[in-house]
Amino acid sequence: MQTIGNYLKKSRLSKKLSFEDIERETRIKKEFIKSIESEDWVNLPEFTVVVGFVKNLASFLKINRTRALALLRRDYPPRKQELVIEPIAMKVFKWSPRLTFLIGIVLIGLTVVGYLGFQYKGFISPPFLEVKTPYENQDVYEPSLLVTGRTDAGATVRVNNQPALIDESGEFVSEIEISPDTNSVEIKAISRSGKETMVRRTINPKF
Repeated sequence: MQTIGNYLKKSRLSKKLSFEDIERETRIKKEFIKSIESEDWVNLPEFTVVVGFVKNLASFLKINRTRALALLRRDYPPRKQELVIEPIAMKVFKWSPRLTFLIGIVLIGLTVVGYLGFQYKGFISPPFLEVKTPYENQDVYEPSLLVTGRTDAGATVRVNNQPALIDESGEFVSEIEISPDTNSVEIKAISRSGKETMVRRTINPKF
């Protein structure tokens, strides 16, 4: 069976040409020409370069270039790339005093940042305010009204612009005087930064 190697070799010998003669005329290294004739594909460059070599050789030797390329494509084996799997070195984790120190520093830093963030949020945000009594549209049968509720610790509370008593947990209480014409109560919580939260409750005097 004719191969690309013996096809080129037969043409070269019939014209009594040496490898040096062809190298001089085509600028293709004689080592590559020898490898093509012996079909030593390992010592040749990539396939597209070999195709160029065969085209030039076919033109120089005045042989059928289409046939030469067809033989090359049939005979040239696909190169297989070997997959090299390197073993993964497993590192043994070791606890050390230095690691303990670093983790401690990180935890302290996160705690401080979290605390400062919480304090800053509390400083710039209006205070929490929950009014327990009176409830909305509550009927009142006497000229005094007990106002109770809860707010942030450290905030102050005013009921109808009068200060309310407040404990350390934020629970507050205030007893105010009302008249038959009083139809609402205004409860206001004020933070240390001056931010305010206000709740207004409607009442119905019945005395």
